[in-house]
Amino acid sequence: MSVSGEQRILRNLRKSVETWNFQLMEKSVDEALKAGIPAQTIMSEGLGKGMESIGELFDQAKIYLPQVVAASRTVEGALKKIEPLLDGDDGMYNGTIVMGSVQGDIHEIGKAVCCAMLRGAGYKVIDLGADVSPDGFLEAAKENSADIVGGSALMTTTLPMQQRMVKAASDDGSGVMMIFGGAPCSQEWVDKIGGDGYSASGAEIVALVDGLMERRRGTGRRSSFVDTSILFYRCCKMEA
Repeated sequence: MSVSGEQRILRNLRKSVETWNFQLMEKSVDEALKAGIPAQTIMSEGLGKGMESIGELFDQAKIYLPQVVAASRTVEGALKKIEPLLDGDDGMYNGTIVMGSVQGDIHEIGKAVCCAMLRGAGYKVIDLGADVSPDGFLEAAKENSADIVGGSALMTTTLPMQQRMVKAASDDGSGVMMIFGGAPCSQEWVDKIGGDGYSASGAEIVALVDGLMERRRGTGRRSSFVDTSILFYRCCKMEA
């Protein structure tokens, strides 16, 4: 296939996400696979670019939660078609991320959007769902050889679980970096509990994860099971 033909397909993939057009997505994914476009290219240059645009529009208040959810579902539909091609080949991914809502918290919409954005950017995401214990996060990271662990706390009553996660990671001796956020969270809170950082922008999800991955690879530092980060994004605030 010519370069122009491949670019046309990737543009249509981006457009399908930006306009949450499921029919166009299915047609474009089928065309991409038939043309032999690598699955990782489909994810990063097609779906990922579309979700980047969605994240920017959401942060600018040009679109709202229903549109973000619709776009994320379009990405998830595309991934169902291409993930079988990636099974057993984790090298095709940019990294592995474990996500979940903290223990006692049942909110999942914001987390699901984060998962979709990261998947669209070429990351393998393990979604643990809601009400995940601190030990549950660490166990999942070990089982999946995760590069990053992500979670969310959407209520003031579950905010202390972030502190318990810091303690659990410290007791485990894994030396994980922790970045927190979410509706009840603040930079002051993160500093108080010994976290490593706070992210206030939903549009920064992929860029932040990319930066953490580069930092991990650059330092060469690895914990007893993996060098991970616990990531909490402002997009999780959408449920608050």
